[in-house]
Amino acid sequence: MATSSLSVMLTTSQFKDSAERAIAAFCQTLIALVGTDGAGILDVGIADALQASAVAGVLSIVKSYAAVRGPIGGPDASLVDLTPQSDDDLLD
Repeated sequence: MATSSLSVMLTTSQFKDSAERAIAAFCQTLIALVGTDGAGILDVGIADALQASAVAGVLSIVKSYAAVRGPIGGPDASLVDLTPQSDDDLLD
């Protein structure tokens, strides 16, 4: 049985970061769609708003996973690498 060097697992911290971002994306999308429906800007039913919000949540999870396992990003689920740099790097 061959072993793969690519790990698909996330650490607990990375999982929590990803879940927090996905829940936030879901809620923000739902509030935006329901709010614009109530203001008469868009005509979106609750079922459509829930579906769009679910897609936003899933895309957030995919983005977080790509940030952790991809060539960019840092050790958390952010696309921005916030790893502290050495003092020597600040002088350049």
